[in-house]
Amino acid sequence: MTRRNRKAKPAARAPERPAAKRAARAPTRRRPASKASEEFMARAYAMEIDAAERYGEFADQMEVHNNPEVAKLFRQLAEIEGRHAKQILEEMNWPQMPPPVYALEWRTPEPPETAPVTELHYRMRPWHALAIALRNEERAERFFAGVARSPKTPREVRKLAAEMAEEEREHQRLIREWMARLPQPAPDWSRDPDPPALGD
Repeated sequence: MTRRNRKAKPAARAPERPAAKRAARAPTRRRPASKASEEFMARAYAMEIDAAERYGEFADQMEVHNNPEVAKLFRQLAEIEGRHAKQILEEMNWPQMPPPVYALEWRTPEPPETAPVTELHYRMRPWHALAIALRNEERAERFFAGVARSPKTPREVRKLAAEMAEEEREHQRLIREWMARLPQPAPDWSRDPDPPALGD
């Protein structure tokens, strides 16, 4: 459905709907028959869920620090990742969530698409939030591309991993377009003229 053009607003906005639909519309994947493929897609699902939860935590923190603009953007990112997780359930024809992937199963401190808590700053701007999202998508692409390249990966999993890596590259492109519409923060963006007082 064609939408009427609207005047641009200064607030941060998600990518326009047609492009977002292209990113969300992954190549159609039949339900894999092998256990290896099922386990791989369960891991991909876990990545999306963990990323959504972390963005939600970031939004909560920004609300605590009275930064509603960035909090809203993190909520948007959480919703996007939640939709990606739901899409995997639908593509795999899973009636419910697969078994959880525990932290010890990752070879990194966090799942590839989850931002470390150290990247948060109470005075960050929307551009910074998208920069975090971009780094997350880049790590996710590297993870999937590595699985696709590994000679130890079963053939059917390599194909799935290559598709997922391509989707992450598309997500990166959309985020860069989104960032290009936002003003870059001033060099002194983190300086607080009235910093919070520490307790005795």
